[in-house]
Amino acid sequence: MELRHCLNQGILEQISKILGDTSNGLTGSEISYFLQQCEIKDITPEMTKWKRLYNAFVSVQNSDKCSNKILKFIQTILHPSRYTDSQIFDTKRMAINVCLSYVGYELQSNGRFREVTAAETISEAQQRANDLLINLQMRNAHQEIFKYCKTELVDKNYFHAVFESCKGLFARIRQLSLVNTDGKELVQYVFNHPVLIINSYTSKQEKDEQRGFEAILEGLCNMFRNPEAHQPKIEWPVSEQDALEILSLISYCHRRLDNARRVE
Repeated sequence: MELRHCLNQGILEQISKILGDTSNGLTGSEISYFLQQCEIKDITPEMTKWKRLYNAFVSVQNSDKCSNKILKFIQTILHPSRYTDSQIFDTKRMAINVCLSYVGYELQSNGRFREVTAAETISEAQQRANDLLINLQMRNAHQEIFKYCKTELVDKNYFHAVFESCKGLFARIRQLSLVNTDGKELVQYVFNHPVLIINSYTSKQEKDEQRGFEAILEGLCNMFRNPEAHQPKIEWPVSEQDALEILSLISYCHRRLDNARRVE
């Protein structure tokens, strides 16, 4: 992908500081290697890491009159194959994307760039960094959520994040109950029969709670499980706020399943 205009001084400085961070950024030898690989001259190798990167970026951009080699450098450094810790990779990638959002580019989790609507203000750029994945992590969402839709969350694919998470919830119900059906039929049989109970299931209040939980699961099935199977994405938009609230509800369901018992 080619950038049709140059990155300004502020963006170059921030990118240099992110990639040259002293804690988990590039080492001095890595900077030498990757600059050479991307055909960028290392003009001040004696300087601190971020200033060394900044000077190299400014020099090549002034020479080429574009930022294509800088994008290539970012793409090379932030290729997912270089990272064993997904948290470090995602954090660094999101920080870079805040910088690139001002020129309408975003680095996806697969290491490829895509064009996005350019951010015009600082708050807009920062808001993009505070995406769904980070919000869910801050809410301490159930780990089963991330198990089924981590890729979709990282890529901000809200439609499929909800869809995959719903599938994961019903897959877990099948696993716990040993009942191999799906949808409303699964929910009604497992929790009305009951095969699984989420409490002692002795008092009227506890039985009402069980029926309420069954109703929540049926609602999720009706709204986000059945329509998705045959509804094209373009006709079923899911906003980030909608996805956050739906996934929080699914997280709650997983927490109740944590203590569910199978009735022998």
